[in-house]
Amino acid sequence: MTTLDDRGVASDLGAAYRYCERLAAEHGRSYALATRLLPEHRRPAVYALYGFARTVDDLVDIDAPAGRPASDCLAELDRIESELTAAVAGSPTDDIRPVVLAVADTIGRYAIPLDHFTAFLGSMRMDLPGAPGFRAVYTSMDELRGYMHGSAAAIGKQMLPILGTVTPLAQAEPAAAALGEAFQLTNFIRDVGEDLRRGRIYLPSEELSAFGVDGDLLRHCQSTGATDPRVGRALAHVVALNRSGYRDARPGLAMLEPRARPAITAAFDLYSAILDEIEASGYRVLDRRAVVPRRRRLTLVAPRLLESAVAAARS
Repeated sequence: MTTLDDRGVASDLGAAYRYCERLAAEHGRSYALATRLLPEHRRPAVYALYGFARTVDDLVDIDAPAGRPASDCLAELDRIESELTAAVAGSPTDDIRPVVLAVADTIGRYAIPLDHFTAFLGSMRMDLPGAPGFRAVYTSMDELRGYMHGSAAAIGKQMLPILGTVTPLAQAEPAAAALGEAFQLTNFIRDVGEDLRRGRIYLPSEELSAFGVDGDLLRHCQSTGATDPRVGRALAHVVALNRSGYRDARPGLAMLEPRARPAITAAFDLYSAILDEIEASGYRVLDRRAVVPRRRRLTLVAPRLLESAVAAARS
């Protein structure tokens, strides 16, 4: 049985953290790039959060559409939650999966409230048919924010104890939650086509219908590869809402410890650049995925490398 203690000496704990780091490198390029700007001792915890979130997100996004019954996915989520609860309590199961092992250790090391992970798993269940609160479409921004409370805001709050703040943690939490939601909304805009193929439309119908857009029009544009002007205008509106969210979150950057600011500022810049790419493509997100070119990613991160080096020298 794997044991978790303050020393972190479990033989497979290091392997669990390395597995999470590989997941970030393979699937979260912007995330991994920004994380490299953090002090080395904080990176494993950030990778653990990514690995856990990625594993759960893949379960609800990939397995169910591939033919796996939603009931099986729900049962798997329940098992993951049970594994996490047991591990945090100091009694990990023999078959604990690496991402749960790593994130449970992170929770203990940084005193992260388990409620943030419970909220995340609750939102993930909302993606599965038959689960309480399941939604394939969202009517309003308020409804979507209810989902993002667990899927995004909670993740922002998970990060704060790892990053460290120069203000009381509670004072920094609203901005961290706002930034998590801004990142999530960017993902929803970028992944409209991918989500549509899974039978989901996260962008609120009230925001889309104001421009004459509904699911049928989105599916038509996806099948033809042409962006209807109405869809373009609707997406431009949601992008504007998203940019407003980034403005609300920006003051939180100054609340972070100096060593953490360059990394989160880089993530802020990289995700904002996804919106730039979406706009530059004429909002063509239904049949392709907007990607920030590698050269631009490096250009955005370069100034943060200098900031990170200065902060490290001062500390």
